[in-house]
Amino acid sequence: MFRSLAALVLALAATSSAFVPNHSAHHRRHNKVGSVSYVPRSTSYKLVDRFEGKSFFDGWDFFTDPDPTNGLVNYVSGDAAAKLAYVQDDGTAVIAVDDTSDVAAGGKRNSIRISSKKAWERGLFIADIYSMPHGCGVWPAYWSLGNAKTWPNAGEIDIIEGVNNNLQNQVTLHSGAGCVLDKATDALSNLLGTSCESSNGNNAGCAWQQKENTTFGHLFNMQAGGVYAHSLESDAISVWYFPRESIPADITAQKPDPSTWGTPTALFPNTQCDIMSHFLAQNLIFDITLCGDWAGPAYESSGCPGTCASAIADKTNFNVAQWKIASVSVYQ
Repeated sequence: MFRSLAALVLALAATSSAFVPNHSAHHRRHNKVGSVSYVPRSTSYKLVDRFEGKSFFDGWDFFTDPDPTNGLVNYVSGDAAAKLAYVQDDGTAVIAVDDTSDVAAGGKRNSIRISSKKAWERGLFIADIYSMPHGCGVWPAYWSLGNAKTWPNAGEIDIIEGVNNNLQNQVTLHSGAGCVLDKATDALSNLLGTSCESSNGNNAGCAWQQKENTTFGHLFNMQAGGVYAHSLESDAISVWYFPRESIPADITAQKPDPSTWGTPTALFPNTQCDIMSHFLAQNLIFDITLCGDWAGPAYESSGCPGTCASAIADKTNFNVAQWKIASVSVYQ
C-alpha cells in the first residue's frame, strides 16, 4: 500500500494487462530459469483467533489518519463508520465506501480502513471473502503491516491488491534493505519484481501477479469469491488462492494443512531474505481508498471514462466498492 508514482511504473505496466491481457508478451517477460520450490511444513496448526459474525469488528481498530497513499478518502470511525462497516443478518461483515453522498469532483469520500488489534509474529492466516471492491477509481487491499513508524523495516505483506477494472490480483512484499526475491522461485503467478526493499521514492517492492482473471474484482465476485491464505514463517512467506468451489476440506474443517495445498500462488522464500528479521509482528488490514498513488495514474489505461478526480463526484461509481467477508482466521 505504501507506493509512489515513480515506483509504480513496473506494477502499472503489468496490472494494466489485466484489463486487456497480452499473455504471450507477459510470459516472455517473466520466464524463470531454474526453480526454487517450497514444501510447507506439515503441521497441526491450531486456531488462535477467528473474526466472524456479529462480533467481527470487535477485533479491529478504525484508522482515521490521512491516507498515506494520497487517496481521495476520509477514513472514518464512530457513527460515520457504522454506516459503512457493519454485519449483515447472515453474519457477513461488510466494509464499504460511501455511495449515498454528493461529493465534489476531486473531493474526498468517506471510506473505511481497519487494522487488527492484535499483531502476530508468525502463523497461518485464512481470509474467506465473498466479494471485494472494484470499479473505476477504486483501490482496495487486504494486507498486513509491521510497525508503521519504522516502515518499511518491519515489513509489509500485500495479499490482495489491485485498482480500477483489474481482474488479476497482485501479491507484494515491502521491506527494508537486504531482502530479495529469488528469480528462480517456483510459484503459480507471474513474477513482476524481485527487489523487496522499499522507500518513499521506490515503493514497487517484490511482487507476483496472478494469471487468472477471477482473482480480483468483478469476476472474483461473480464466483462468490473464495479464500486467500498466507503463512508467515521463518523459511518463507507463502500465499494460496482457492476459488469458492475449490476450497480445501481441511480449511472448511478448521484443520488447515498447507503441506497438502500444492505449489503456492505466490512464494517468497528466505533464500535471499531473512524473513524473520525483515517481517516483524504484523497487524492485518482491510481498506478501500480511491484514486491515490496507484488507481489515479492507472485510471485511463484501465479503460475508465473521464478522470479519476471526476469519478469521485458520481456516487453510483461506488455501488460495488464493498468488501463482504465471511471470516478471517489465524492459526499457529
